[in-house]
Amino acid sequence: MRHFGFEKLNVWHKAKDLVLDIYRITKPFPKEELYTLTSQLRRAAISIPSNLAEGTSRKTNRDKAHFTTLAFSSLMEVANQLIISYELGYIPEETYLNTREQIQEISRMLTALRNAQEK
Repeated sequence: MRHFGFEKLNVWHKAKDLVLDIYRITKPFPKEELYTLTSQLRRAAISIPSNLAEGTSRKTNRDKAHFTTLAFSSLMEVANQLIISYELGYIPEETYLNTREQIQEISRMLTALRNAQEK
């Protein structure tokens, strides 16, 4: 089976794993959050690997860097919503801290990728 370019990116795999974790984390959220925080967190998380995938199809490094920047912005949106979810008591501290570590690792990887694309 042929792999797409984005599937070769370690950061894409980490971002995809974050999406799966976000879905698991938000599953027990209160029902009244279904169309607000739950939906927002999931959409922001999905946007990260999606932008990386779209960026790999672009011809110029400048265009690729643009989509990496969008992925980074979505990652920061997830971080913000994760903090809110934790402070509302929707997720336990251990889950919060582990997910923050994932976000920090992906953040470093996206920054390195963007820097490489901008050269």
